[in-house]
Amino acid sequence: MSQTSEWEVLTFNLNGLRAAVRKGLLAWLESRLPDILCFQETRCQAADRTEALLPKGYHCFFADAQKKGYAGTALLCKTPPDEVQTGWGIQGVDDEGRFVAARFGRLWVASLYVPSGSAGEHRQAAKDAFLEVLGAKLKAWGESQQAWLLCTDMNIAHKPIDLKNWRSNQNNSGFLPHERAFMDRALGEWNMVDAFRLCNTEEGQYTWWSNRGRAWENNVGWRIDYHLCNQHLAAHVRSAEIFKQQRFSDHAPLLLRYGPLP
Repeated sequence: MSQTSEWEVLTFNLNGLRAAVRKGLLAWLESRLPDILCFQETRCQAADRTEALLPKGYHCFFADAQKKGYAGTALLCKTPPDEVQTGWGIQGVDDEGRFVAARFGRLWVASLYVPSGSAGEHRQAAKDAFLEVLGAKLKAWGESQQAWLLCTDMNIAHKPIDLKNWRSNQNNSGFLPHERAFMDRALGEWNMVDAFRLCNTEEGQYTWWSNRGRAWENNVGWRIDYHLCNQHLAAHVRSAEIFKQQRFSDHAPLLLRYGPLP
């Protein structure tokens, strides 16, 4: 990755690597060639991954769930990193493959998959426990002297502008008051920045759509995928794009361009 030119980072919940590849993901990636790819919900393990499932020209790092066909994250990069970390040494993160990060000089880029709480109270409790640990991480990254970029499916829409039907979803996981308060703290006292909103403050900017009804066609969606960066990187954000010309998943790829590395 060049120290003197712009660079592009993609974050994307695949809803299954194999499924996304069947829908044409690789051809699009190889035409676009972002510098760094952060995937969530890869849903595959090492034994499942052949060269045919991976874009050419990338160094690939995966954090796999122990349970087959579940969760998982990945970080793919053109430039070899100086250091790679997977997991946090705690249950619910490492065993579900929810975190992988790579360091390029003073820059850290991470792929994170926050649990969904929509399956019931037990899953919301697991999500809340995950957020408690994540909060301490975000605080540390916000205060870090290194540049941090967290590419993540947060499974949280922050503000009413971030989902179509916000009034009817105030009691649903993903837009609960305490989840929104968590985002307030992340983007306030913990000094992280919603990089997309530095470039785009318009309504109707969503990254996930239910498969029910005609949510995709009618753009009845949620913006739950983020680039969260600390202040060392915020000034380097150049542009943002939600790619919707092709559909590979129930999420859309979110791409941001950044200026020369800090």
